[in-house]
Amino acid sequence: MIAISGLDGAGKSTQIDLIVKKYNTMSVQNLILWCRGGYSPGMKLLKNILKVSKQASKENINRKVSREKSFSNPIVRKTWLGLAILDLIFFYGLYVRIKELFGVKIICDRFIYDTLLDFELNFPQEKVKNWFLWKLLLLIAVTPVKHFVITIPVKESLYRSILKKEPFPDSKEVLESRLNKYLKYVSDNENVIHIDGTAKIENINFDILKELELL
Repeated sequence: MIAISGLDGAGKSTQIDLIVKKYNTMSVQNLILWCRGGYSPGMKLLKNILKVSKQASKENINRKVSREKSFSNPIVRKTWLGLAILDLIFFYGLYVRIKELFGVKIICDRFIYDTLLDFELNFPQEKVKNWFLWKLLLLIAVTPVKHFVITIPVKESLYRSILKKEPFPDSKEVLESRLNKYLKYVSDNENVIHIDGTAKIENINFDILKELELL
């Protein structure tokens, strides 16, 4: 399994597509996994079940306001976070392992650290990384053979979000916080590979394929 993290607009999807093309030319079975806490398969299923149970008249309620109101309740917040982490434990600890047993090359579009950033930015009061469940996730989850973190300047990320017409782009302040945390994460972990997302696409692809020994 390999993982690619980084700011929005950094070029993660582009590089993942190029890796997939390389695997396909080698007739290597592969699978792209996009998974973040709260948006993992199990949580999506739970959300769909809850949506079905709602009255149609409630569909037009402002979801953001409703979400913020719900998460202001510490019990709701902690329960949601706990379920999200449990689903990640199943996803990264069991599902990925089963796929790997069958020889599937896993490419993670974002990984556990991206989820931690989300939790720290959205729920700073909870200190999730100190939770037992979070530590259990780190213990059980499959460790990527290679973890790439692609970064670009905040100004460039904002510009690319406009070009991509992102419906809910991060603010400048949030992007600055994410970028600083990514850079610290890279400096604190020798096995994490930092990629300059402002370089040419083909040059980035060459460096990644070289690291994966696919050249």
